[in-house]
Amino acid sequence: MATTYDDGQPKQHAATQNEKLVIAASSLGTVFEWYDFYLYGLLATYISAQFFSGVNETTGFIFALAAFAAGFAVRPFGALVFGRIGDLVGRKNTFLVTMGIMGLSTFAVGLLPSYASIGVAAPIILLIMRLAQGLALGGEYGGAATYVAEHAPEGKRGLYTSWIQTTATFGLFAALLVVIGFRFALGEEAFAAWGWRLPFLISILLLGVSMWIRLQLNESPVFQKMKDEGKTSKAPLTEAFGQWGNLRWVIIALLGAVAGQAVVWYAGQFYALFFLEKTLKVDGATANILIAIALALATPFFVFFGWLSDKIGRKPIILGGCALAAITYFPLFGALTHAANPALAAAQASAPITVVANSKECSFQFDPVGKNKFDTSSCDIAKTYLAKASASYDNVEAPAGSAAIVKIGAVSFTAPDPATLAGDDKKAAITAFQDDLKAGLATAGYPAKADTAQINKVAVVAILWALAMLVTMVYGPIAAMLVELFPSRIRYTSMSLPYHIGNGWFGGFLPTTAFAMVAATGDIYYGLWYPVVVAALTVVVGLLFLPETFRRNIED
Repeated sequence: MATTYDDGQPKQHAATQNEKLVIAASSLGTVFEWYDFYLYGLLATYISAQFFSGVNETTGFIFALAAFAAGFAVRPFGALVFGRIGDLVGRKNTFLVTMGIMGLSTFAVGLLPSYASIGVAAPIILLIMRLAQGLALGGEYGGAATYVAEHAPEGKRGLYTSWIQTTATFGLFAALLVVIGFRFALGEEAFAAWGWRLPFLISILLLGVSMWIRLQLNESPVFQKMKDEGKTSKAPLTEAFGQWGNLRWVIIALLGAVAGQAVVWYAGQFYALFFLEKTLKVDGATANILIAIALALATPFFVFFGWLSDKIGRKPIILGGCALAAITYFPLFGALTHAANPALAAAQASAPITVVANSKECSFQFDPVGKNKFDTSSCDIAKTYLAKASASYDNVEAPAGSAAIVKIGAVSFTAPDPATLAGDDKKAAITAFQDDLKAGLATAGYPAKADTAQINKVAVVAILWALAMLVTMVYGPIAAMLVELFPSRIRYTSMSLPYHIGNGWFGGFLPTTAFAMVAATGDIYYGLWYPVVVAALTVVVGLLFLPETFRRNIED
């Protein structure tokens, strides 16, 4: 006789109507949470103008960095707080709370007075709302993945949880569509003045719908069984992280699966978009459309790889995706340059740029919000212009005290020495140098922006699709693996922390870290070493220590 659940269903069976509702409700709620989380990034330009305009440069720089990073930085803490609650009181009620926090904090941003109205309190409150969003997301994912997995029949956990894995992409789509729709309907002037608030405000409607849907659901059968038998954990944090037997698996999950998955995800979606816009100078609308097409084509493969992991295992698919990423990122991004901006690729080949300067006189060229002024040395003046022009260059060491020289092919340009100039003379010398360098770049064929007519759109979509396919490989099965890796009594807590350290820190800070690496070296591809090294590390650790989990009984 087949083993059955308490509801009479055999452990291996076709999806019931209730299970379909569980998947739909959990996925829809998570889509809305990702929608809320992504709005800040999509509307950052308008938010900055509203909340940071009156702050002095130093304070504005700190607030801008803090607000950007806050949502990612606190996700592991949200995992600890809500993971513990989920293992103590249940999966369903916990992610109802996280959804409420996310929705209300997002709605509050839409109502928040600007800096002009309430002064420095505006960016402080904004930062608090961003922290609340990060905490809520830290608790949401683990709850949704655990809840769906604990409803899934044996042999279908990868398939069922893969629907949760599509939600980040669908949330991004939803946010893009809403923002584009309001901008088109209101016009740019009205949208910049007040219309940017509307995408935040309508989140209250999404919150109401998703809360109502999730209230129709019952508690997870696995948790309910533990509760009925009195086997729930009394101290989830202590059991999960205070005992080496489980902490060991948390570390292995992080380094042997999630860290690689995270950098592949953020490199394939977010850094690829950044690279198109900022480095290859493709206009924002075109870049968004191209990556949206690629993501739309790749999204069904989240479900495919989740299904496949039920057949052949989670480990080979996740580690295989990480290995392919480590091997192919440099050629894929190189091909992206040729396809998206062929004039730039041709200029780099025919007239490579070299900066001859003393490295000790060069500042670290990292200025994410445009507040720093690099004008204290000739090296800084030269590299600052090249960084703003997204021009890739090699570095050659020069004697101390010598002026920096920029070589574009066989033509040289000497940067002014600010130590010998002051006031208007200094400003005029820098302007003259920049004008000469701009003309030199143009003469050598370096384009000011990508020519839309010259973009090989089919090739760009194909490359972006290949990057997104790697995302689906590593991300599709990860939820099922994490659920299966930990015992049910501390599952919510145990799986949430490595997931959010991986995706909040390893992945969330990838664009900023990669940009800093590019700025430091002048090589537009140098930032790729970050995801390549982390993905390779995950392959090694995963092969040595990560167990296969797809046939495990998750009721223990």
